[in-house]
Amino acid sequence: MKDTYQREINYLRVSVTDRCNLRCIYCMPPEGVQLVPCEDILRLEEIETIIRAAVLVGVKKVRLTGGEPLLRKGLENLVQRIANIPGIDDIALTTNGLLLPSRAGILKKAGINRVNISLDTLQADRYREITRNGNLSEAWKGIHAALDAGLHPVKLNTVVIRGFNDDEVVAMARLTIEKPLHIRFIELMPIGLSNSWAKGRFVPAEEIMSNINARLGKLFPVKKMTGNGPAKYYRLEGAQGTVGFITSMSEHFCPSCNRLRLTSSGSLRPCLYDGREIDLKTSLRGGAGIDEIARLIKVAVASKPDRHHMLEGWRDRRVMSQIGG
Repeated sequence: MKDTYQREINYLRVSVTDRCNLRCIYCMPPEGVQLVPCEDILRLEEIETIIRAAVLVGVKKVRLTGGEPLLRKGLENLVQRIANIPGIDDIALTTNGLLLPSRAGILKKAGINRVNISLDTLQADRYREITRNGNLSEAWKGIHAALDAGLHPVKLNTVVIRGFNDDEVVAMARLTIEKPLHIRFIELMPIGLSNSWAKGRFVPAEEIMSNINARLGKLFPVKKMTGNGPAKYYRLEGAQGTVGFITSMSEHFCPSCNRLRLTSSGSLRPCLYDGREIDLKTSLRGGAGIDEIARLIKVAVASKPDRHHMLEGWRDRRVMSQIGG
């Protein structure tokens, strides 16, 4: 269905957990965050019901996120449930990749089509620093497992931070020449903990692209990649993969936004940077059927704002892992 600004809303990002096995410095404090009690997290059958209701109003594509979604028990079962819903034509996963080596093949068989893996650096010490407890070699095992399982396109999400990893953008882009990987450079957004220090560490996509052009040669525009995201994609001459840019700050993509976000605790959020949410869990547990949930989803779509207001600062008490990546 279309929202009040005539945007086709067909994409639902579903957070299946607020738990994470990393503590990335731009996402949460070292001690973590207050977790939602398990009984308040949506059950698998509740997530399935919401997705079935969403299909009634036009949703065709689903992405499973977290926290770290691979921490959710029964995830493969949920994927199978979603894959069996008529009308769903794409199921994707966003993960840090650490738990993929033993599960990539199982997830592919269950119905995952493709995967995005967070990777902000190619240096082991920096990876450990930015994640606080992560092992870069384990992340690479997950990336290779995704490639081997055929979860194509395998996209790597890199948040570029001035003074931390902005000197690695050329090396990251070079990966697309060497491997069938698709690097997506993401502008740092003032969300959660990053709100207080993002301004001095922001690197615009134009600067990243200029550095790559100067060092590796011209980036040629390519047709939109498989997926539902806002990235603009380019390819280096002879490259197996692509280089993408997500310009959340310097050139917002709100006029083409097609998504809704479902939090792990059952609230539907029309816009990441807007505090309005529709509580679906209470209605579900109160006996609401699919038609009523579909009606509430329509209410959420109707309340979707024309654009985000990131420049005004983050006003939510929660961090990204608590809302859904």
